[in-house]
Amino acid sequence: MENLVYAIILLPLFGFVINGLFGKFLPKIFVGALATLVVFAAFLISLNIFLGFTDHSAPIIVKAFEWFTVAGVQVNFGFQVDQLSLMMMMIITGIGSLIHLYSIGYMSHDKGFYKFFTYLNLFIFSMLLLVMGSNYLILFIGWEGVGLCSYLLIGFWYQNQEYGKAARKAFIMNRIGDLGLLLGIFLIANQTNAVDYLSVAQNASKFEIDGVVIMFITLSLFIGAMGKSAQIPLFTWLPDAMAGPTPVSALIHAATMVTAGIYLVVRSNFLYHLAPSTLDFILYIGLATSLVAAFIGLRQNDIKKVLAYSTVSQLGFMFIALGAEAYTSAMFHLMTHAFFKALLFLGAGSVIHAMSGEQDMRFMGGLKSKIPVTYWTFLIGTLAIAGIPPLSGMVSKDEILTALWAKSPIVWAITLFSAALTGIYMFRLLFLTFFGTFRGTEEQKHHLHESPISMTLPLVVLAVLSVVGGFFNLPHFIGEGNSQKLSHWLHQIYVPGIAHPEIEFGTEMILLALTIVMVAVIFFVVRNIYVTKKKMALPEEEYKGLERLSAKKLFIDEFYDATIVKPVEGLGKGTSMFDKILDKFFNFVGIGAVDSGKAFKKFQNGNVENYVLIMSLAIGLILIVNFILQ
Repeated sequence: MENLVYAIILLPLFGFVINGLFGKFLPKIFVGALATLVVFAAFLISLNIFLGFTDHSAPIIVKAFEWFTVAGVQVNFGFQVDQLSLMMMMIITGIGSLIHLYSIGYMSHDKGFYKFFTYLNLFIFSMLLLVMGSNYLILFIGWEGVGLCSYLLIGFWYQNQEYGKAARKAFIMNRIGDLGLLLGIFLIANQTNAVDYLSVAQNASKFEIDGVVIMFITLSLFIGAMGKSAQIPLFTWLPDAMAGPTPVSALIHAATMVTAGIYLVVRSNFLYHLAPSTLDFILYIGLATSLVAAFIGLRQNDIKKVLAYSTVSQLGFMFIALGAEAYTSAMFHLMTHAFFKALLFLGAGSVIHAMSGEQDMRFMGGLKSKIPVTYWTFLIGTLAIAGIPPLSGMVSKDEILTALWAKSPIVWAITLFSAALTGIYMFRLLFLTFFGTFRGTEEQKHHLHESPISMTLPLVVLAVLSVVGGFFNLPHFIGEGNSQKLSHWLHQIYVPGIAHPEIEFGTEMILLALTIVMVAVIFFVVRNIYVTKKKMALPEEEYKGLERLSAKKLFIDEFYDATIVKPVEGLGKGTSMFDKILDKFFNFVGIGAVDSGKAFKKFQNGNVENYVLIMSLAIGLILIVNFILQ
């Protein structure tokens, strides 16, 4: 078993090394096939371990070596495979292999083909390290690794200065969050004399409930999660990250890296259970993020930007669930979101591929007959995220809403409103892109064609997963043995004592019916606006009122620029001027010393007669001064 665990983590690293060193000299098909096969092989091994696991299986701990000991804390470099990490491993390698396959077609004409797959394999290795590590320090190494890969992939087309700025923005914002994560890890080590999950969980009982220490630890960890999972206020980097190639958006900014914050909180549930105030804070941050991102997505015209804000909003849903201690609901939505959002991003990439690089929906339209495979799979993804039964997104989102009703009907109502906004912007995207008449150029119309099978096959697989994904955790009223499978699978990783109020079956049915009716009404209203009445999207400058606020992203970037970026730049310029003044001062001192030396060296010429003359003159001068003073 240990060898299998090592193989999962080392296979993507092998692909990274081979393609990184020799990819420039190898055929593209070999580079792409190698990068895809090593990830797919890691998926098959993960699946093999999964099939031998049960919901009662003990964690597999693999100790590679003793890393270091400091202040009585021994840290081993090892891996922990349990129900939670297995779930994440299968998502990362399964969806990752599909995105690698898709990228072979999507990036086929790119000059940096081998570098792209090198970075993708390094990302998969880092993400696996993050979820498979047995302690917080290994998690942090993987955390930084995926941050580095995100920077490299967002700025992959770095010749475009704006793309380079987007990569730097993502890198800097994530570093802010990473500082919080690091502080939390240090405090955990200081308070528990351990950093491995099992030992920290055993020692967690020493913390006082809602005490200062446990609140500082949990808030610090959550700051790290806010950066990586793009929550207010550290969320504006993710929409700008769409500068990277579309497969990057699907892999990193939908299915894997941005879910690392969710994983961190669930993995640390034994700490968060002791900090109810932190959980409330997480809930409200998730709620605000979900609403803000959904509102901004309503009037975006870039197809990838709509999906980016949708991702931020859906991550907010997951944090709302975490704040209600509905950990399984959060992980369930993480899984279904990985299916349908990866599908939507790859579908958007197929549209962009057909449109010769065009991303503005105002210049699309009528594409459903031109690229039918892309259309039908994209339709499934849209219906799933909007919440149409029995697709996966409806089941997982309804589970979150049910948990929230039990906690607070007010929170439930606000979250339901956010879900309604999701349906509006997704149906708008669907109708503007695939319905009506084509609004692009004649050259684009002539170029329209379906994507190659290397791109459409992953779309079909993800569409199937988007349909059946909800069956992994059907509601309890379906019947014992057929429902709550994911809840049973994950129950062992949770701290004992987590309880959720039960709601009556009749109430649950009313809530479910209300949600379904709401989504159906939204579908027909949006269809009437954009298909029947043929309303077109406007340039962002032409929107007024709330629509302008949405199109301009609530001016949040401008606010950050005015209150943070510009003052920091000003401070930098000020310190630069001060540095120049200091340079001139010390240069003046140095030059003065040099000039003085040049002047005095004339008196040090080795001529004894001159020395006697100078001494005599000096003595005479001293005598004259002394006489005058007396």
